[in-house]
Amino acid sequence: MPQVHVFDTYARTQKGRILHFDVVIPEKDPALALTHAKDWLARIGEEGATVSQENCVYCHSETTAPDFIAEQIARRGYGIMKLEGCPRDVE
Repeated sequence: MPQVHVFDTYARTQKGRILHFDVVIPEKDPALALTHAKDWLARIGEEGATVSQENCVYCHSETTAPDFIAEQIARRGYGIMKLEGCPRDVE
């Protein structure tokens, strides 16, 4: 897999919890990263969570991605690296 770009992301759920995760994509495109963050939040049942471009910012690039992130990117165009407060039982 070619280079990937990591966007450090924070979202606030409707219940006030903070979810911290990285959106990993093949393009260095902040708007696309935000779109994917919102998509993932909806996938995990948090479609009402608040996330904005100010909370989804480019962090760094990597020459390779872990296998599970590469698989996610191949399947849906982006990968999510769960960091803090994210549910562990959903992808």
